[in-house]
Amino acid sequence: MKTIGLFGGTSWVSTVEYYRLINELTNEQLGGLNYAKIILQSVNFHEFKSLADAGNWKQIGVNISAIAQHLQNAGADCLLLCANTPHIVADTVQQNISIPLIHIAEETAKEIVAQNLTKVALLGTRFTMDNTFFTERLLVHGIETVLPDEKQRDYIHSKIFSELGKGIFNDETKNRYLQIIESLRNKGAQGVIFGCTEIPILIRPSECNIPVFDTTIIHAKAAVRFSLSS
Repeated sequence: MKTIGLFGGTSWVSTVEYYRLINELTNEQLGGLNYAKIILQSVNFHEFKSLADAGNWKQIGVNISAIAQHLQNAGADCLLLCANTPHIVADTVQQNISIPLIHIAEETAKEIVAQNLTKVALLGTRFTMDNTFFTERLLVHGIETVLPDEKQRDYIHSKIFSELGKGIFNDETKNRYLQIIESLRNKGAQGVIFGCTEIPILIRPSECNIPVFDTTIIHAKAAVRFSLSS
């Protein structure tokens, strides 16, 4: 079994889900009292968010690369950034380590292709929706992205940081998110990517009228496949 390195804390709410899912999925494969080998470093989200708000992605890349190197030196055989937004600097981080960084958008694209879909909606932080690190990965696989409009993006983004990232999940926010998803379905989206790792805690796949791609579980499954591969 290989050791999984986790860059967590962005936010702690979804990092908990990563830890749970990776261990549950490992146990499903191996049974008994077998669980994942994990090295986790969790950051102060406030410091990360402040740099993101300032648009200082260069410094974020430097900071995450240093943490990635620390995880590698501690014995991690692969790296997961336990959120979608930090993947803006994923290529920079990969250049600074020799272990593989398992990319959340790449793994999600593979899942979409497996379901023979070619046009999907993407929900996430404005950093994720406004930048191209996710949509470009999808496009390489022949997948078109449908994005919320400006007002919808503002609402989604604000609720992620004022509620979801704090562990607050309420029906009003859920219902508004579902309305946005329905509007994107009406624009041709065949499925929807939950491109923020807290959204799957807010909305169950059964509550959507189109297939859901839960980036948290997709990413966790990819990590376990790597860990248990020969």
